[in-house]
Amino acid sequence: MGMNTLLDEYYRNDIHQNSFIERKASLNEKSVWIRGIAQSGKTSLIKNYLLSYKKSTYLYLDCCDIRLSTTELNETLELFCHENKIKILALDNYREEIKLFEMEQIILSSEYPNPTKFETLTLNLLDYEEFLAFESKYYDSTALNHFFQLGGFPAMHKIHNEERSLYLQKTLTYALHDIEHSLLLQATKMMTQKVSAFNLYERLKEERKISKDKLYIHLEHLLEKRYLYGCEKFNHPNAIKKLYLCDIALKHALTLQKHFGKVFENLIFLELVKHTIECYYDEGIDFYLPERNQIVLASAFANEHALFKKVEALEGFIIMYQVKEIIVVTMNLESTLAHPIARIELVPFSQWALGEG
Repeated sequence: MGMNTLLDEYYRNDIHQNSFIERKASLNEKSVWIRGIAQSGKTSLIKNYLLSYKKSTYLYLDCCDIRLSTTELNETLELFCHENKIKILALDNYREEIKLFEMEQIILSSEYPNPTKFETLTLNLLDYEEFLAFESKYYDSTALNHFFQLGGFPAMHKIHNEERSLYLQKTLTYALHDIEHSLLLQATKMMTQKVSAFNLYERLKEERKISKDKLYIHLEHLLEKRYLYGCEKFNHPNAIKKLYLCDIALKHALTLQKHFGKVFENLIFLELVKHTIECYYDEGIDFYLPERNQIVLASAFANEHALFKKVEALEGFIIMYQVKEIIVVTMNLESTLAHPIARIELVPFSQWALGEG
């Protein structure tokens, strides 16, 4: 009796959705696996979609609800959907032990990659363009500074300044295993550096008892769920990767270290990821984009003399891979430099990020 009562409660209760701001990712009538980290907006996307249908046609369940026992759910859910003529089943925070069955449409959300035959809808945190939609009142010169403070978590726009760091800390404590949490803390101190799993192990074993195997498994989870990213060295898949955070706000929330240059580089990397642009690093090269024959350098406050020296050091790479142009992403400098080896374009971040689409 108990599980049916709970399902009935979910079925009869109205879904509430505060003002929804359109995202680049959206749902259609197909069954789908929505993949994204905690607080990336998966629930809002699902609820906004369901609210366009008649209430009796869908059932929304949050699988984090500890009252939803997997065994009982597997025994009752299919019959419950059938008896109530439910067409759309939405399982938010889906767990793989929950048995799926034939339905007109199934919507699943998870932090993990998709093991089903459904399409994957990847929900990243806000890119700069989406951020501007959330922050319409800042659509001017202060928008970029605001992006640096808030990062890409959609909820940050509704949270008071002094509560933002604590909000992120709580979100991560709730979402991650404690070893993953410790790893993420270490990673915030090492962002944009070449970091191996062994480097992280060396750092972490000073703080806690941990086996190498356990650390490697949890690091794999963080990369798989995309709380962390590893950027490969071009043509060297086995070389040590550069480590990037899923959002720059984590730097402010988890550490007192300030390093604007690293935050800026991480931000540029995330825009490339969110626009699914293939990128690698190389010696002296922040990002090499083979599909575009481009090198992208992160240099918030570029200086012409230093740039020329840097480009000279890359001459071999530029000639070998026939690089057409070097884009230097800056905070607000804009110009084109004539260089004998390659064209150098200085582009402000806001212009570069909005022009990437």
